[in-house]
Amino acid sequence: MRGKLIFVAGAALGFVLGARAGHDRYDQIADKTSKVWHSRAVQRQVVKAEDFAGAKAADAVDAVVEGVKFLVTRAFGGGKKKK
Repeated sequence: MRGKLIFVAGAALGFVLGARAGHDRYDQIADKTSKVWHSRAVQRQVVKAEDFAGAKAADAVDAVVEGVKFLVTRAFGGGKKKK
């Protein structure tokens, strides 16, 4: 609960300070962040992160498939017929 209150207080403070700074300051901040985001160094790291996430996603799919196979086998008795 305390974390939520701190988050709400921070969001409110950010809103008030942002409103006081005005639209021109917002445009300046947006322009700077856009330049940083589109810089070569940042984009190289973005590509690395995407590649890493893609590799881990494939591993996660394999793990889920194996987990489902295990659960189905356990739920239905491993394909053994009961007499």
